[in-house]
Amino acid sequence: MTRHLKDKDKYKERLRKIVEAFPKVTITVLGDLVADEFVYGEISRVSREAPVLILKHRERTVAPGGGANAINNLADLSVNVLPVGAIGDDEPGRMLVKFFRHKRISVSGVLKDKTYATVTKTRILAGMTHNSRQQVVRVDREPENPPNRHLTRELFLAAREYLRASDALLVSDYGYGSATPAIVNALRQAGRRKVVLVPLILDSRYRLLEYSGVTAATPNEPEVEAALGFRVDDDWQKLAQAGEQIIQKMKLQSLLITRGRDGMVAFEQGRQPVDIPIFGSDQVTDVTGAGDTVIAAFSAALAAGATTEEAAQLANYAGGIVVMKRGTATVSREELLRAIEQTPPVTRPH
Repeated sequence: MTRHLKDKDKYKERLRKIVEAFPKVTITVLGDLVADEFVYGEISRVSREAPVLILKHRERTVAPGGGANAINNLADLSVNVLPVGAIGDDEPGRMLVKFFRHKRISVSGVLKDKTYATVTKTRILAGMTHNSRQQVVRVDREPENPPNRHLTRELFLAAREYLRASDALLVSDYGYGSATPAIVNALRQAGRRKVVLVPLILDSRYRLLEYSGVTAATPNEPEVEAALGFRVDDDWQKLAQAGEQIIQKMKLQSLLITRGRDGMVAFEQGRQPVDIPIFGSDQVTDVTGAGDTVIAAFSAALAAGATTEEAAQLANYAGGIVVMKRGTATVSREELLRAIEQTPPVTRPH
């Protein structure tokens, strides 16, 4: 059962105004920059060497992944985005820089280092000539060591400089070292000294609770369960309890827990949680990078003055749109406005 929000037309108008304000917003993204490589092939035959398929190579594409995907999504939402992250002196790193330049995204905060390797995730997709291709294996190439002390210092300095002209900081921590609790804490301390405190929105895959005092976070349900050490198991009371615990432990103002086909739940200090059903079909095409799209839309909305619930509704629209696209994809500002117009925002009562 879902509930259409009161004053539907006013709510839709409010969401439209928030999205229309995106071009006036500037967001710094401190994140692990990943190259998402897709190799497509057609099934040719079974190998004589081993019981495996032989694929005839058809196509190779490389797209921004991880923190770079969040950057790409912000750019396609017409937000002014300032990326900060480390890449290696290698082909994947050069391709990410070329991609950013093509979209007129500043690259002065994208730091290249010969001692570092660009994180690259290669997905092999196979299919017959007239059938959709399915992912059969993924190969991850990761740096042997995180960014060194000098590079970490440079990342901090670049982010600190960008924040002076920013309305928010998005932190995309995939565990590769460009975004760490130490760097974020140093930025917060520098912000306090200069009385320049902007909203700080976090996406951390493995160390959620190590970031205390940030403004908002957007973990998925398994990440929340891992952080707290207990399972939610589709129990609303357990989920509400988990959200309150995360808010208290991290001293958050806002929390958005994404739940895949079950939508997402928005938490805010002093308010009841808001359960938002998935936008669109639950028969998704591809979830690759959907979390990056969600945090991009959520951050852009908060930076534009949205409430937690309004930002969550917009993030839900964006997530529902992007999972219907193949590969690492983005959502445009026009697609978001069209979704708002066609489908009123709803919630589930509890």
